[in-house]
Amino acid sequence: MATTALEGVSVTHRTLDVNGIKIHVAEAGSGSGSAGCTVLFLHGFLELWHSWHHQLRSLSARGYRCLAPDLRGYGDSSAPTSPSSYTAFHLVGDVVALLEALALPRVYVVGQGWGALLAWHLATFRPDRVRALVNMSVAFMPRNPAVRPLELFRRLYGDGYYLLRLQEPGAMEAEFARMDTRFIFRKLLTTRDTGAISLSPEWWGPQDQDIPLPPWLTEEYVERLAAKFDETGFAGAMNFYRCLDLNWELTAPWTGAKVTVPTKYIAGEDAMSYNYTGVQEYIHKGGLKDDVPGLEEVAVIAGAAHYIHLEKPEEVTEHIYEFIKKF
Repeated sequence: MATTALEGVSVTHRTLDVNGIKIHVAEAGSGSGSAGCTVLFLHGFLELWHSWHHQLRSLSARGYRCLAPDLRGYGDSSAPTSPSSYTAFHLVGDVVALLEALALPRVYVVGQGWGALLAWHLATFRPDRVRALVNMSVAFMPRNPAVRPLELFRRLYGDGYYLLRLQEPGAMEAEFARMDTRFIFRKLLTTRDTGAISLSPEWWGPQDQDIPLPPWLTEEYVERLAAKFDETGFAGAMNFYRCLDLNWELTAPWTGAKVTVPTKYIAGEDAMSYNYTGVQEYIHKGGLKDDVPGLEEVAVIAGAAHYIHLEKPEEVTEHIYEFIKKF
């Protein structure tokens, strides 16, 4: 166990043996020792526990015990080599085993991006472990028994769509290896130009281009991410995408399953995931509420894109706090 300082807040780090792997978790705040005061943060694609630094600082100061793990495949957690080791059941199993190891029967859960997908699965499979849920950027996606996810994406966006180009193990990793990691994160974190050609050579553009950082993004944050991914590589993160069709197969018994835990959904108005065809209608005109009967609030953050917890940290933290304090 080690302790570091995060913007004036003490953060404890430990690595636990759970679900057959090692999971690194960062912890801030005491929560007065109550399980009801614990918030579990689940990060997104190409992020780490540290991506929640604003929320860890603010919510721990308000008396919550805040836990932010590196998900399997990321950071200081284990990264199994087989893509089939990253199914929804592996990921939910990691979370449940982590809660067991920490003797936490129920927690508030906050997810972003892939962390939101994990949180939707957690709330579906194990609602008994979720006191309330705040999910960002990625809305609930009900299982369509008529078509596999990759085939659906192929029909909508063509074979060049980044989700499809990620499927061959090692291919996208090799493309990333030819680029400077700091350039990768500067581009990913700052672009608003997202779509079907994301992560393609033409999308990346020349590596010597000047990419100024917006006020919400620091050189220190980019360096921290880049240094860790230089150490671990990107395969673990990419393997999440390689289980999309496998997840579809495995979750057949949950076709039509609903999320009943108290839920708030937050989106950035400029995010790709909020501007896909049909998504806004689904979120605002009853589709999301039908699939998530526990949905109580929806918030759209003006001027923000995918990384709303970084772009608008005070606003997002306030949304989290005002919601979870009711339960």
